[in-house]
Amino acid sequence: MTLAPAPPADFPAELSSADLLEMYWQMLRSRRLDERAWTLHRQGKIVFHISAMGHEGTQVGAAFALRRGHDYVVPYYRDLALLLALGFTPQAFMFGLFGKQGEPTSGARQMPSHWSDRAMNVVSTSSPVATQIPHAAGLALAMKLRGDDRVALTCIGEGSTSQGEWYEGLNWAAVHQLPFICLVQNNVYAISVPMDQQMRVPNVADRAAAFGLPGVVVDGNDVLAVYRVVKAAADRARRGDGPTLVEAKTYRVVPHSSDDDDRSYRTRAEVEAWKQRDPIVRFRAELEAAGLLSAAEQAALEARAVAEVDAAVQFAQAAPYPAVAHAAEGVYAPPEAD
Repeated sequence: MTLAPAPPADFPAELSSADLLEMYWQMLRSRRLDERAWTLHRQGKIVFHISAMGHEGTQVGAAFALRRGHDYVVPYYRDLALLLALGFTPQAFMFGLFGKQGEPTSGARQMPSHWSDRAMNVVSTSSPVATQIPHAAGLALAMKLRGDDRVALTCIGEGSTSQGEWYEGLNWAAVHQLPFICLVQNNVYAISVPMDQQMRVPNVADRAAAFGLPGVVVDGNDVLAVYRVVKAAADRARRGDGPTLVEAKTYRVVPHSSDDDDRSYRTRAEVEAWKQRDPIVRFRAELEAAGLLSAAEQAALEARAVAEVDAAVQFAQAAPYPAVAHAAEGVYAPPEAD
C-alpha cells in the first residue's frame, strides 16, 4: 500500500491529504457543473442559471470549516459549491434547472438555486436578498437557548449589506452573543453596481464595529485562508463568544445571472485580470507543488467530474415534469368538506 504524502507544515494541521484533495474535488466539480448549466441555457434547454464561478474557494473553504450535517446553513442563491460540499448532488441541482419531478428543494415550484435540505440542515431561503439573515440569527438563538454546540452560517453578497434585514439580523446576533457567522462573499458588483457606489468604507467588515462584533477580511480566492478564518469563527461561536462577520474578497467572472449582460458595466480586461486569480487553478498549483496531486490524478478528477455532470444532465432530461396540479400542493389549504 502506498501512503499519501503528508501535507506541508503551512497547510492546516487538522486537514489530511485526503481532506485537501476532497476540497479540490468539490471546487472542480462545482465549476464543471456550473459551466454545463451555462451551456444548457445558451442551448435553450433551461430558462435560468445563477453562477458560483469564482466563488468556489470561499464556499468550499467555509463548508469544510463547519461540522457538516451538524451545523446549520442558511445559504444564498450563488452557493452551488457550498451546497455540493455539504452533500447536495449534481442530479438534484439539474432537477432544479430543468424543473423536473422529484426536485428536492421545492418539488420544482421554486426558481433554481433556492437551496434547502432538511437532512443536511440547510434551511430554505426566499428570493429577496438578505431576508435569510434574521432567519439565521433566529436559528442561532434557538441553539443558544437549547445549550447545544451548533453554529448557524449564512451567506450573502456585499450588495445585501445595504438591506435593513442585514442590520437587524447582525444587531440581534451581537446583542445576544449568538453562535452565528455571516459570510459576505464580496464579488465587487451587486448585479451592475460596484462596491464603491454602495458604501463609503473600503471593507464590509469595517461595519462590524458598529454592531460590537469582530469583522474579518479574507482572500476569498484562497480556499485554505477562508477555511482558517471560518473555522476560527465557528470555534469562537461554540465557546459562547458570539458571532463573527467574515468578508471574503472574491469576484464573479461571469454575468450576475443568465439574464444579465455584464459588458454594460465592466470591461473585458477587468474580467480577464481576475481570471488570473482563479481559486481552482491556484489551489491546484499548491497541491501539485506539495506533491499531493499528480498530472494523472488531475486528469482522473477531470474525467470523473465530466462523467458526473453528463449523468446528472441525462437523468434530469429523462425525468418527467411534475403534474400541473402539483403547483398548488402545500401552497393553498385544501377545500373544506361540505
